[in-house]
Amino acid sequence: MIMVRFGGYRIRLTARPILSHAANQEVQVSNNDRTIAAVVIPAAGSGIRMKSLLPKQFIEIRGIPILVRTILCFLTTKSIHTVAVALPAELRLTAETMLHDHLMPDQLAKLIVVNGGQTRQDSVLAGLNALPIETEVVLVHDGARPFVSREIIERCLELAADKGAVIAAIPVGDTIKEVTPSETISRTVDRRKLWQAQTPQAARLDLLRKAYDHAGRDGFQGTDEASLLEHAEIPVSVAMGSEHNIKITRPDDLLLAEGLTREHGTMKIGHGFDAHKLTTGRQLILGGVSIPFEFGLQGHSDADVLTHALIDALLGAMGEGDIGRHFPDNDSRYKDISSLKLLDEVIKMIVGKKFSIGNADITVICQQPKLAPFIEQMQNNIASACLLEPASINIKATTTEMMGYIGRGEGIAAHAVVLLEPAPTNISAPGDSIDDH
Repeated sequence: MIMVRFGGYRIRLTARPILSHAANQEVQVSNNDRTIAAVVIPAAGSGIRMKSLLPKQFIEIRGIPILVRTILCFLTTKSIHTVAVALPAELRLTAETMLHDHLMPDQLAKLIVVNGGQTRQDSVLAGLNALPIETEVVLVHDGARPFVSREIIERCLELAADKGAVIAAIPVGDTIKEVTPSETISRTVDRRKLWQAQTPQAARLDLLRKAYDHAGRDGFQGTDEASLLEHAEIPVSVAMGSEHNIKITRPDDLLLAEGLTREHGTMKIGHGFDAHKLTTGRQLILGGVSIPFEFGLQGHSDADVLTHALIDALLGAMGEGDIGRHFPDNDSRYKDISSLKLLDEVIKMIVGKKFSIGNADITVICQQPKLAPFIEQMQNNIASACLLEPASINIKATTTEMMGYIGRGEGIAAHAVVLLEPAPTNISAPGDSIDDH
């Protein structure tokens, strides 16, 4: 396995079988199946409107690429026998590796991968030409529309089998204005007959091939399958879609997508506590700051009790045990080590799990010395290690009013509470792109 970078993303490349099927491969169908249905997903665009070096279909939402989420909508629908995906030829190996990493073997068995074309129309045609000959109904679905429901898929299948061709769509809810080239309103359009087209767009395979053949002879370029069917004078019905069935096209759409996936609840809270005994002959380190004092904290590492409490909170939020499990005090590698280095390792775990720290609140319980002069530097140290702005890290100090072991000056303790959130999707700087299909 090797690692490559693409648009600021690290992508694993491994030697794996190529996902492909013969165009005329037979499909085993049970006697209970009424219609042999397949899906074509055009995903060969470069995402010019997303302003990203990485094509939008490969951008991750909560650790899962958009295209994988889209494909899974159909692979988990029993009525679908085959899913054909048209990919950018130059990224096919990377994309196939991505699919292997996220899909189960039985799901991969239903998948066909083909090279996409210069336009959406070319990519869909490449997918159609790769489908098994037994296919009766085809759904075409945008690769960057990952929230289509099973109900919409089944509704389109049923209507396509019955009426010949159908698209998912929703009635236009906003007032629509017709605007002149000088950007002034010429009239208000009656929206009562207007519907916003979505995908899937489904049709009997023979009708869709007829529409593509007709468009090819005329040199007609449509914006979707319905426009090709209309051009061939084939009636197209409408099936009710959903406001949630969004297409991710622009950066703002990623915010909506993050919100839709967060509906399932993914934030995690962790609490940490640690205490260390004060002793002579040691530096007092708190939050990575060396504090002048006659005593230091006893421990295998630098005994930074503040950072240890934070580490325990972070590990707890991830369900990863405690600091002793990951950095045992009988391991010589951690003898006198800076606890900020241990925090660095924990942050790597958080990033690997596709989370980020929302905020942390840390309380140090200490009778002596006074910590107020050092809290800002502690805050900066911790924020830097956690890849955050200092405002996201709150550190405060209190005493026990001379009570208990802390009040007697025998030790220092710390509590920490943290919030982990799904890592936000990062958009790379704008890059060169030529098409969006």
